[in-house]
Amino acid sequence: MTSEPTAAGETDRGEQLSYLLSLSRPRFWLYLAGPVVVGVAYAADAPDELFTPATVALFVYFLLPANVFLYGINDLYDREIDAANPKKEDRETRYRGQGYVPAAVGLCAALAILLVPLVGAAAVPWLAAFLVLGAAYSAPPARLKTTPLLDSVSNGLYVTPGIAAYAAVAGTGPPLLAIGGGWLWAMGMHTFSAIPDIEPDRETGIRTTATILGEPRTYAYCGACWLASAVAFGAIDVRLGALLLVYPALVAAIATASVAVDRAYWWFPAINTVVGAALTMGGLWRLLYG
Repeated sequence: MTSEPTAAGETDRGEQLSYLLSLSRPRFWLYLAGPVVVGVAYAADAPDELFTPATVALFVYFLLPANVFLYGINDLYDREIDAANPKKEDRETRYRGQGYVPAAVGLCAALAILLVPLVGAAAVPWLAAFLVLGAAYSAPPARLKTTPLLDSVSNGLYVTPGIAAYAAVAGTGPPLLAIGGGWLWAMGMHTFSAIPDIEPDRETGIRTTATILGEPRTYAYCGACWLASAVAFGAIDVRLGALLLVYPALVAAIATASVAVDRAYWWFPAINTVVGAALTMGGLWRLLYG
């Protein structure tokens, strides 16, 4: 007599976990966890610094809990907007008011506290920056995603995991040019990802950098951000700058070719993974072979 409620409860929990997994956008997990790997690769002075309690904990946190927090809080405050966004039906899940979602988002934000004793003082401000910007981007009263330019600038939050990881290993932050270059890259990536949402956002009265500029000028804005990023990294090492030139080249190709941006947008998780892997291999080569 008791097996049916138990089975039902297990089914409910399974459905809830499945929904949270979908909400976290698995195809984008490496957007947060990838910078951790890159940051560790360039901060380490010896192979045994690559895998420590701090580096492993940072990677695990930014692989899943941080994504539940970041995309969950976005979905909570975009429920009405997302109802008119076809991307939510085709490629992403749509939040429908499930009561457990706010609790899961809050828990995933709070889990960052567990990292503090592991990562060291130099990394803590970057963890805080991630949480503050992640909340301010979507949640009122700031809701930076509805303020043109600030929506783009605030998305430097995507490089804060890498900066925190570098600081956790090295005890100090990475070069300012690397921070600036990474921030500009994230600005370009965010604004490019907003191009498919221009019409749905305009229909619902949302003002973003992309809706203000329009599609052609948004391409130019993204290209400028990515070119500036390549220049910043090139000032550190010309090989890094050359690798980052793939982004302005890609946006120029997309803007001038007959490729739908909502199709091209879905190429970037793979492109970013390849570029991130190349960056990581460069850091490991430096570590292993000097």
